[in-house]
Amino acid sequence: MNTETSLFFVALLPPLDIQDYATQIKQYFATQYHSRAALKSPPHITLQPPFRWLNANTPASALEECLQEFARDRASIPITLNGFAAFPPRVIYIDVVRSAELLALQADLMAQLAAKLGIVDRVSKTRPFAPHMTVGFKDLSRQNFRLAWQEFQPRQLYFEFTASCLTLLRHDGKKWQIQSEFGFGGNG
Repeated sequence: MNTETSLFFVALLPPLDIQDYATQIKQYFATQYHSRAALKSPPHITLQPPFRWLNANTPASALEECLQEFARDRASIPITLNGFAAFPPRVIYIDVVRSAELLALQADLMAQLAAKLGIVDRVSKTRPFAPHMTVGFKDLSRQNFRLAWQEFQPRQLYFEFTASCLTLLRHDGKKWQIQSEFGFGGNG
């Protein structure tokens, strides 16, 4: 029996054109501010923070079945990205507008994963959900954070898109890879 675990998280990914734009900003942070950690995952909005899960020998694991069932009962939701914000002293991100639909989706997903699979993120229980798309991450020095924040705080950025699926990402030991996608309303 396979008892190895992998690290997973669940997110919403924007369309490829927005991912490309956000990745260019991440590249800029890597070259200008020596912050490369954000490049280890595709641009995303985390719904369920990283957790360990047993590697299954079958493609339709209990985790994937649970996510498929959850997504099937959901409608696509509008997402708005508006400007930049920060979690001082290390993280700069593209700000995601907190909508009732997004907050409900995240809360319902975490509740379902906790109830059906026992997946609980203790830190998330102690603070409110702050949807964001990281561009400068924990390897950003305090000095570079201040310089980057001076540059990015006044910058304009605005995108709207419709999130039509959940994405399960798995860490391969070096970076995060897309494991599977689950279309809302049974799409996908």
